[in-house]
Amino acid sequence: MSQANALLNNTAQTHAWRAVCTREDLVLNSGVVALVGTTQVALFWVASTSGTPRLFAVDNRDPVSGVNVIGRGLIGSLAGDLVIASPLYKQHYRLEDGTCLEDAALHLRTWPVRTVGDVVEIDVS
Repeated sequence: MSQANALLNNTAQTHAWRAVCTREDLVLNSGVVALVGTTQVALFWVASTSGTPRLFAVDNRDPVSGVNVIGRGLIGSLAGDLVIASPLYKQHYRLEDGTCLEDAALHLRTWPVRTVGDVVEIDVS
């Protein structure tokens, strides 16, 4: 599928955006956890070379230990990918898509995330 067709298909999808916090609740280059329904979502507001920080939303639950700690992990860059390192067993997960760099069987759920004014929203559809 061409990139243009993929963009058209993505814009045709229905989104269910839910407010989870405000921009003031986020800490640059650190994790903040929000409860969305019964799921803990770790939000990361990460500085970028363009000067505009990027926002990511991933599952706060560590797939190895089953403990909700990902929001306390360390942000870094490995092989050009922005990652979060699990604070317990140190696996690295790509913030973009949640894949684990050390074990392809592990992953974090990710959500589309955006800011509307000062409100941070994730797509729960």
